Amino acid sequence: MKYSHQINDSLAYIKHHVSSKPTIGLVLGSGLGDLSQHVQQHIEIPYKDIPHFPVSTVAGHTGSLLFGTYQGHEVVFMQGRFHYYEGYTMKEVVFPYYVLKALGVKTMILTNACGGINLSYQPGDIVVVEDFINLVLQNPLIGENDPELGPRFPDMTQPYDENLRLHAQHCAETLNIPFKTGVYGFFAGPYYETRAEIRAYGQMGCDLIGMSTVPETIALNHMGVRTIVFAVVTNMATGIQNKKHDHAHVVDMAKQAAVTLSQWLELFIQTLPNQN
Repeated sequence: MKYSHQINDSLAYIKHHVSSKPTIGLVLGSGLGDLSQHVQQHIEIPYKDIPHFPVSTVAGHTGSLLFGTYQGHEVVFMQGRFHYYEGYTMKEVVFPYYVLKALGVKTMILTNACGGINLSYQPGDIVVVEDFINLVLQNPLIGENDPELGPRFPDMTQPYDENLRLHAQHCAETLNIPFKTGVYGFFAGPYYETRAEIRAYGQMGCDLIGMSTVPETIALNHMGVRTIVFAVVTNMATGIQNKKHDHAHVVDMAKQAAVTLSQWLELFIQTLPNQN
């Protein structure tokens, strides 16, 4: 079945169950699911019930779409995302984002839990991502392009919208929330990086390392959806910290940072101009 037909199937199912028309989407990464608790008048649809949707298999990811009102805006929260290391193709990883765009989403807020390479970072820091390096050398646009979804050769000069980043900065300053900026490196996983890999990625210009976000970024830019990323540094990368990595620790650190990130996102979304 054609990709566009699958999108339409998913769209029809969702519209049959919800009447809201979200313009803002928010993706909740590992340990950040509690950010959705303030959504009002919400309707939740499990991923497993939506035709053609992948199913999240990672601890800390609920696995559902949450529709409702948040800070005066109609929103949809993705409670859990999909990863290349789970065995999905790149096109399967980003499929939900094409569905959300078809629903009317114009702005996408991505969050993730990741490792820090930049020595000025420390666990608990929140980083507004400025750019990315695709270390996997795979992306969801390889193959036949559907011009109704986006151009054959999308521009990546500014993958993360400058106006959204400036808005995030203004909100952080208002709330006295310290934050960092940096470049996110996309690593396939699921094993954590080696010391040698981290040294190489740091020399390439990566400030952060993680196993998500970049496929979504590429797809969202393909569709013309404004995108911003808030990355939570849950640990320092291999060779920078001397202890072994543990996913439970990653989730725990993300939950601790979620309190601050929630305050930031509340003001960010509340003061975000409505899009027609």
